[in-house]
Amino acid sequence: MGALFQKFTMETRVFLLLVAAFTCGVAQVEENGAVEELQVETLVKPETCSVISRMGDTLQIHYTGKLMDGKVIDSSLSRDPLVVELGKRTVIQGLEQSLVGVCEGQKIKATIPSHLAYGKKGYPPTIPGDAALEFEVEVISLSQQTPWQKMVNDVFPLLCLALVPTLLGLVGLYLYKKANSQKPSKKKAKDKKSKKK
Repeated sequence: MGALFQKFTMETRVFLLLVAAFTCGVAQVEENGAVEELQVETLVKPETCSVISRMGDTLQIHYTGKLMDGKVIDSSLSRDPLVVELGKRTVIQGLEQSLVGVCEGQKIKATIPSHLAYGKKGYPPTIPGDAALEFEVEVISLSQQTPWQKMVNDVFPLLCLALVPTLLGLVGLYLYKKANSQKPSKKKAKDKKSKKK
């Protein structure tokens, strides 16, 4: 009975230590203001939202990107809207992920952790390493991909992946056969000529 009580108290101690460590870890993350996950908040949503964006769609957006301290790093408000084709990685990964599931006229605020933005290196001198970013985005227009575009985007890369090894194999086979084909020797050629005479 004493051994069971001692084991129980040891397990209880370990459990309490784990809970304490986890609590301290969470408190430390909150103190540093570090963002671990992508957070998307809807600021304005139109009354009718019949078409929502998905991978392959093209959006025109206006955005303002900031560091977590509020310093503006980039904005499209003084330029033409930015054209983003979802799935083509034309913008940082966190911004692209936040644009999936939005509709035309919607405004969102995306808080993007550093690993979905510019990572450890940052983008000197504007964005320091390990910086979380905050983007306010307005979707100006949304164009869904046509079935033909979807087929090209989905099937064409797979077709290329299949064709390249096939073509390389055919070239290799041709070269192998060419290298192993016997060339007629000079003696055989002379024998053939003497037989013809």
